[in-house]
Amino acid sequence: MKISGHTKVVAIFGDPVEHTLSPAMHNAAFDALGMDCVYVPFHVRPNGLKGAVSGLRAMGFAGANITVPHKENVIEFLDEVDEEARVLGAVNTIVNRGGILTGYNTDGRGFVKSLKDDAKFDPKEKNVFICGAGGAARGIAFALVNAGAGPVFLYDVDGPKRDKLVLDLNTALKKDAARAEPLDPDFIRSCALVINATPLGMREGDPLPFPAYSFKKGQLFCDIIYNPPRTAAMAAAEDAGGRVLNGLGMLLHQGVLAFEHWLNVSPPVEVMRDALKQGLGEH
Repeated sequence: MKISGHTKVVAIFGDPVEHTLSPAMHNAAFDALGMDCVYVPFHVRPNGLKGAVSGLRAMGFAGANITVPHKENVIEFLDEVDEEARVLGAVNTIVNRGGILTGYNTDGRGFVKSLKDDAKFDPKEKNVFICGAGGAARGIAFALVNAGAGPVFLYDVDGPKRDKLVLDLNTALKKDAARAEPLDPDFIRSCALVINATPLGMREGDPLPFPAYSFKKGQLFCDIIYNPPRTAAMAAAEDAGGRVLNGLGMLLHQGVLAFEHWLNVSPPVEVMRDALKQGLGEH
């Protein structure tokens, strides 16, 4: 890789960001296409987010990905936000067009693509339980409802945050698309699709997002965490006879959509997938 004054730079901002495999995925795509671009991770703490976003404009970056915990707070520092991201109240992709920073959300569509392609699961008319109400959960819930799932049941330890997400979804979609739900293992077992959209499981020793007896045979459990590739919750779901899907496919497909936003080019999907798998093999 040759870096010059002509090289386009794309960033990812997160806290933490050390675990991210996005640089491997995108840089592999740039190399495969022979593009003079580079993707670089930056550890940005919450109190530095405003300055980091301003830096995208000042230094002429092509754009950025935004990850935990900045997806919601970043919006106030952008010039424009597309309709989907505005409804969700969360941005995971920023595009810099001539100094105008526009926010998008590709998380949910990336998740549904992985659900259908990797797990062979059609969410249409399926009951879904989502643990978490942060930026990723917002994108996933919105995309699932648009894909015909429903209702979508939401839980978060922060009750007001969960209730706001339910209200936002139902208001935006003009129907009873989402409902607040307590953390009830019996109820979770009744759902065809269960999703962990919290960070629980990223670190060794993390508690499960819900009790192990929440799972049942035949159920699909999706953990949006991809590193480690098999979380303790996934192991519990498999022990109960369920199927599991980690967040690697979601990461891949949201990245494909982001790549297209930044550069108006369709990336080599399988090259990106292989780079992600290789990256996980090194951990």
